Amino acid sequence: MRTAHTLSELLDLELLDRDLYRGCNQPDRGQGRLYGGQVAAQCLMAAFLTVAADRRPHSLHGYFLRAGKPDWPVIIRVDRDRDGRSFSARHVEAVQHGEVIFTMSASFQLQQDGVLFDGQPLDAPPDPEGLAPATKDWGSGGLFEHRSLGEAEDLAGRLWVKVREPVGPDPIRQACALAYLSDFGASFPDPKYAKEGWGGPSLDHALWFHEPIDADDWVFLDLSAWLAQGGRSLYSGTLRNREGAIGAVLVQEHLLRPGQRG
Repeated sequence: MRTAHTLSELLDLELLDRDLYRGCNQPDRGQGRLYGGQVAAQCLMAAFLTVAADRRPHSLHGYFLRAGKPDWPVIIRVDRDRDGRSFSARHVEAVQHGEVIFTMSASFQLQQDGVLFDGQPLDAPPDPEGLAPATKDWGSGGLFEHRSLGEAEDLAGRLWVKVREPVGPDPIRQACALAYLSDFGASFPDPKYAKEGWGGPSLDHALWFHEPIDADDWVFLDLSAWLAQGGRSLYSGTLRNREGAIGAVLVQEHLLRPGQRG
């Protein structure tokens, strides 16, 4: 099986048939499962390959159903739900061994101008170059680096993330890079919540794309915990560039397993 050592290689999908693709994986780094952001990014790319080139990602809503296996390719099938004058809707399934591991609805919008309003301006965080590099990747596969505003070895609610190898200026690859980065983070980084469990496997994930920002540069991931209940945790956040422009807004739910991290 072909393996990928950069995010760009992960996004180079093999066309098997109309609306059917095969994606490669990163080498197994001892995690025993695929990083969820990889599958989401690949499914978003597959969906885009079925829409008009003048449309850009508007949103995605996905469910993680099974752990992906790093030693087996991911087969991605796309259903063309609708193509309207302004929006295109797609349904995507990622399959391994005949079982769906991830399902996603994605929407794409025709490029158009509109009002720009940011109701949640962000105070400038510390410059990423002044923060200590983290050495643990917490299952992300090592294709991007992060620098936390908390402890250097900790996942935290506010951190800088960046793809290690540039994906280039293509706006679709940049959007897929944001999808890849958006699955990284813990919903309850504060140690006082340890008895409730740390962020475990992702359950579902929603992402809304806004201004095009450069994921080849540092992206600020700002997460806020909403609640933990019934063995699940819910949090939201934004991905912004150095100037504070919002590239995407996310909402995600994690499974909580008491005493377990990552």
